Amino acid sequence: MENLTTEWKREYTDDIKYAVVAFANTNGGKIYVGINDDGSICGVENADAVALRVTNMIRDSIRPDVTMFTECTVEMRKEKPVIAVTVQRGTARPYYLAGKGIRPEGVYIRQGGSSVPASETMILNMIKETSGDRYEDARSINQQLTFEKTESYFAKCGLPFGDQQKRTLNIIGSDGTYTNLGMLLSDQCVHTVKMAVFDGSRKSVFRDRRELTGSLLTQMEDAYSYMDQFNHIRAEFEGLNRIDRRDYPSEALREALLNAITHRDYSLSGSTLISIFDDRIEFVTLGGLVRGLTFDDIMLGVSALRNQNLANVFYRLKLIEAYGTGILKINESYADCTAKPQFEVTDNAFKITLPNINYTAEHRETVIVPSKVTGKEERQEILLYLAEKQGYIVRKDVESALKVSQATAILILRDMVEKGLLIREGSGKQQKYRIAE
Repeated sequence: MENLTTEWKREYTDDIKYAVVAFANTNGGKIYVGINDDGSICGVENADAVALRVTNMIRDSIRPDVTMFTECTVEMRKEKPVIAVTVQRGTARPYYLAGKGIRPEGVYIRQGGSSVPASETMILNMIKETSGDRYEDARSINQQLTFEKTESYFAKCGLPFGDQQKRTLNIIGSDGTYTNLGMLLSDQCVHTVKMAVFDGSRKSVFRDRRELTGSLLTQMEDAYSYMDQFNHIRAEFEGLNRIDRRDYPSEALREALLNAITHRDYSLSGSTLISIFDDRIEFVTLGGLVRGLTFDDIMLGVSALRNQNLANVFYRLKLIEAYGTGILKINESYADCTAKPQFEVTDNAFKITLPNINYTAEHRETVIVPSKVTGKEERQEILLYLAEKQGYIVRKDVESALKVSQATAILILRDMVEKGLLIREGSGKQQKYRIAE
């Protein structure tokens, strides 16, 4: 009788492919053509031709190629020819119908004596089982991908982008299907970058917002162009010479953006966030540090790539020059500036804050501090004013503004936090204080 590993067919029909997919995705099994539902033998005419038809159907209708896990033979049962299709459990699961894709309507599994659609959770589990833990190596659920942007980018760099290059770069995997890396570089990329512009230094009033879609290369270009609109030039004069200085070093913007795109954890569904304030730009990337690295490691330029193949593509396109130099370049671009970039990390996110050089220079000059500040309330007013202008203050700001020691600055800040005047964020070198709302 029909069961988990056996199916009977009176005659050849295209429906056989559903059972082949289900057996290959589950525990294997056998399909017999020429046996009635009640188990009686009816046989098939032109058995060799039917066997060839079954073989061709399996080759043309199922992806990835499952032919190496199937065998089609002719057996004699009660002197009647019966086609026996043996299907083994495949190693490139999930197998799916070519016309349906890696979706429940295209992926089948075996339950009892029936072939039924797999749930999305089952499909994702099969992908993880056969592809390993690296997201970019796993098979893309969407196999209907186009690469107009990536093709044009490769052409601009004078590089070929055919099937051979796609396989070399792991855009196409060893089983002939597109990987998640392919999806990230395709015009159908499901991940996005969300950008927002705020009035002042707080996330209270939006001036503009947008969500960038398409290939990661498209998102990268669109994000940089958008940020560049807000990277204004300030003119200064030294004697007769005019000196133009941008709000943000272009190298720092470029490296922070590439870091956000190259190193994020794409197995998480949220968007990369870029927030533009009057005094700073923040880049928040999903995914904390790669296992084995510490915060101090990355500040020294040590790099362990989460997305090795994506970084390799960016390296070939000369978007990155060497692995692990982005943070160092950002710091170097602010070497002659009073304000410095801030780097923060949690278990599931990484944040880079680039200070607006011109804003910091203009607004810190407006804080007029008496030669000696003694009153407690007077001190607090000065620090609140400074925090309002800059968006936040750090301990060194207190030491400089009030001309006090490090220990006294810590006590003052602690007192203001306890009174609810300031909110403490971060820890260690990354600790800062904002005005409580």
